[in-house]
Amino acid sequence: MFLWRGHTQKDDSEQRDAKVSELRAAIGPLSGRSLKYCTDACLRRYLEARNWNVDKAKKMLAETLKWRSTYKPEEIRWHEVAHEGETGKVSRASFHDRQGRTVLIMRPGMQNTTSAENNIRHLVYLLENAILNLSEGEEQMSWLIDFTGFSLNTNVPVRTARDIIYILQGHYPERLAIAFLYNPPRIFEAFYKAVRYFLDRKTAQKVKFVYPKNKDSVELMKSYFDVENLPCEFGGKATLKYDHEEFSRLMAQDDVKTAKFWGIDVKP
Repeated sequence: MFLWRGHTQKDDSEQRDAKVSELRAAIGPLSGRSLKYCTDACLRRYLEARNWNVDKAKKMLAETLKWRSTYKPEEIRWHEVAHEGETGKVSRASFHDRQGRTVLIMRPGMQNTTSAENNIRHLVYLLENAILNLSEGEEQMSWLIDFTGFSLNTNVPVRTARDIIYILQGHYPERLAIAFLYNPPRIFEAFYKAVRYFLDRKTAQKVKFVYPKNKDSVELMKSYFDVENLPCEFGGKATLKYDHEEFSRLMAQDDVKTAKFWGIDVKP
């Protein structure tokens, strides 16, 4: 029984390797940043997102390559989006989850601007930064969302949320491991019902609502995070303090790493 199960797993692995090779052949010759982007791990993520259908994965990947060639997310620098981050509404945590994944902390109650385009550009920058800081062999990140101070005045419009979801699902497939929404108010629940329409099934399954009085939801979050690292805003023991100047220094250092990774000349 165990030999047969192992043999089946080996067959699955070989079939998936063959799918990766098939997708690579289907997309044809690549060069420059597109070649750098399309690692075997990358192709696997697109195949996974499209249930290992090579044709669908090829279409999805082609759309991403087109988007990246025009939007150029790898060229965004912190000084261009720093004003969006002054309140710490989205930041990379100083800790990782139990699997060693990069953690993004989102605080929609700290919304400080109204430009949808700049909000999205800021988030894209931090998605790229989170990926840059993934541990060796790790492909996914975790999100913690704190609703302290959240109101209708700080909420992003449904259209902006739709555009963010489109970018996350379409151009960062299988990058999100889990998203914990901690103690969201009822007004957000109504908003979520509207935006959930835009979530595909896989993404929707990764969104977890956590309520302090719901023991099962709290235990699920704690299975992903050490309470010693988890900020008190999420029921943990750590202190969440966003220092914009310090974070800006870290991002400036990472901008140099980003430029080196993509082979972009660093301007003096």
